[in-house]
Amino acid sequence: MAEQGAVRVTTSEESPVVRRLEVEVGKGRVNKAFERAYRDLAKRAQVKGFRKGKVPRAVLEKMFGPQVREEIERLLVTESLGEAVEQAEIRPVTEPSIEGGTPEPDAAYTYTAVIEVKPAIELPELTGLPAQKPAVEVPDQELLEQLERIREGQAQLVEEPEDTPAAEGHHLKIDFVGRIDGETFEGGTGSDVEVELGTGRFIPGFEEQLVGAKAGEDVEIRVTFPEDYGAAELAGKEAVFATHLAAIRRREVPELDDELAKDLGDFEDLDALRAKVREDMSAQRENAAEAALRQSVLDALIERTEFDVPAGLIERRLEGQLQRAHRELESSVPHDQLHQQLDAWREQWRPRAERDVREALLLEAVSDAREIEVSEEELEAKMEEMAEAQGIDPQRWKQAYRQGELVEALRVQIKDEKALAFLCSEAKIAETSDT
Repeated sequence: MAEQGAVRVTTSEESPVVRRLEVEVGKGRVNKAFERAYRDLAKRAQVKGFRKGKVPRAVLEKMFGPQVREEIERLLVTESLGEAVEQAEIRPVTEPSIEGGTPEPDAAYTYTAVIEVKPAIELPELTGLPAQKPAVEVPDQELLEQLERIREGQAQLVEEPEDTPAAEGHHLKIDFVGRIDGETFEGGTGSDVEVELGTGRFIPGFEEQLVGAKAGEDVEIRVTFPEDYGAAELAGKEAVFATHLAAIRRREVPELDDELAKDLGDFEDLDALRAKVREDMSAQRENAAEAALRQSVLDALIERTEFDVPAGLIERRLEGQLQRAHRELESSVPHDQLHQQLDAWREQWRPRAERDVREALLLEAVSDAREIEVSEEELEAKMEEMAEAQGIDPQRWKQAYRQGELVEALRVQIKDEKALAFLCSEAKIAETSDT
């Protein structure tokens, strides 16, 4: 039996990542917990026939015994669990599951704590892991396609000459008033509305009746709303739109020449623009290739390392992802639809969450094996880099990070980056033809 205030622990292994702790709290600590609980209760309890603070313990036990025992149970577990974990020499990774009986005076109290722990990871040889890195190339054809996208992005809308009939591809500006059975309806009126003929973005038949019209003309457009139209009150109804064509414009794309290059920035000519675009594309592909290299190294490490992943860590990561999704979508997606989607994502995202946890545990094991540390200088430099990327004053960023207790998370991130960089530096890399 545990004597007086002692805590005795018996540990058993339920799985490589789960420990069961049978904890016994000595009766001395139990009695003290009862005395403290009833002393505090006596100070605040109001019982008819007794002055405040003078209620006998026997009366309090009869009136409040079950509630007091519940409170003492929570107190004993809270006070002893840390000692029990320390004695068992384990490092919990999630909140433990507690099962216990009802504490009684003059008796030791026992409870069970089921605790998830980090797995013992036996790493393979870390040098020479097979990895692949895509070739970083910018073929001339892809460079030309990117330049063409840039040219298209500089297109402007130019007013057509008077008497130009509207045709497919024209951008029109129209005003309209729609009526059903002579009555206007909600959503049927618009002013300065942009229409690109041929895109089919309006009700079927609407755009076609504008073809051939000229700027300044009025056109009566007759259409029938589709039977499956989103607004049920309009579905299948015939409508008449009194439409005024205010302007006709065409999309004019500039030539791919020196003038375009100069308009885009500090480029002397088209060759300078072409060189800059190639440089940017190469940098983007180099970043993507490095990411693919890191992923392939992790794939190789995971393939060679078997270990159980604590289910609680997977659930915690999954819940964090779902909560972020909920916050981002709750203002734009109906409640029932959002929660139905979240339920679907819970299962869809679970494999990825397990993969993320497995990667994190492996990188931590590599850091420990290589004795990788993160200096204060590295932390400061990382925070300054992040502040610069966000356009925020570095001192304000650092202060917010430290106040938010995010420094340790950042330390782990940097340590993981260093561990991954080590693996890549020691990997046996084959260049693939993918670009």
